[in-house]
Amino acid sequence: MTSLWAAALVLGGCVFIHELGHFIAARLCGVEVKAFSLGFGPRLAGFKRGPTDYRLSLVPLGGYVKMEGESLDEETPPEKEAVSFAHQKVGRRLIIVAAGPVMNFVMAVVIFGIVLFFYGQPTLIPHVGQVLKGFPAEAAGIKTGDLIVGLNDREVKTWEEMAGFISSNGSRPVKVTVKREKKLLDLTMIPKMGESSDIFGETINKPMIGISPSGQTIVQSLGPGRALVGGFVQTWSVAKLTWETIVRLIQRRIPFSTLGGPIFIAQAAGQQAKSGWVNLFFFMGLLSVNLGILNILPIPVLDGGHLLFFSIEAAFRRPVSLRIRERAQQAGLVFLLVFFGFVFYNDILRLVAGPLGAQ
Repeated sequence: MTSLWAAALVLGGCVFIHELGHFIAARLCGVEVKAFSLGFGPRLAGFKRGPTDYRLSLVPLGGYVKMEGESLDEETPPEKEAVSFAHQKVGRRLIIVAAGPVMNFVMAVVIFGIVLFFYGQPTLIPHVGQVLKGFPAEAAGIKTGDLIVGLNDREVKTWEEMAGFISSNGSRPVKVTVKREKKLLDLTMIPKMGESSDIFGETINKPMIGISPSGQTIVQSLGPGRALVGGFVQTWSVAKLTWETIVRLIQRRIPFSTLGGPIFIAQAAGQQAKSGWVNLFFFMGLLSVNLGILNILPIPVLDGGHLLFFSIEAAFRRPVSLRIRERAQQAGLVFLLVFFGFVFYNDILRLVAGPLGAQ
């Protein structure tokens, strides 16, 4: 039950904000909106205000905003041309289509910013949890429980700061200042190349002194301005990671079996909800960024496909032929159907394997 309401909140919220972006941009550009729907398929409930039918539809796997003159095969009556999407200048059409993904990114910035403002920013500190055998740290005398407070007489406060310095320092000697039982010790060592794993599980070689973190964190309080900046930084980091994941999937460096669909999202949302509201809203921010990135991919049917065609139209001062757009839409629809079938297959395999793996 927790997974159901959590998924409804997370997915529904991300889809609503996305479609709201299209809706607001369309209205500001003078385009008439016929329908604003959460979900696809038959209409379950809703109300009509002005020309717009606000509806809840049967299949809860997305949503849409239907505008006057939007469909390729739709003929617009002369009296409706002023409020028709197809009759707007290409710049306005670009704005309307781009507004959906943009709103997803704005939503993520706001969510991450609010979380950082009210709950602070957990930061991993350079507290030594383990000293690896055969590395410079062991030879220099670093011990479990030491706190690294300086590198080459420069103060360091976070694990990320320390790791970045060592990596950029290369094989040059580095003076490491550690705090041990209220005493400060200066230990000099020369980093050596070692193997580590990145966030994707791929092996990388980099300069290392041979320590791993204990996992201790501090929570840094942030004011409204710093929290908002942190929201932008977090959104950018997630967007970059999402893009790198897509590239690795295309390169087959990450197996397609790692992809998840609505069932996986519902399960993940339920787990985050049980961990607390902060985790759930943070997960919503992650999902919103992912939705924004996926929608700007140049796949016909998605926003990115429309943006591609409108960009070509703006560059060459004439629209892409109707035949090409129709064929592209058909190909894009087939691709999405195959893709959704694949992620549903992955979800079902996880459901079947989950209980077996727990025994």
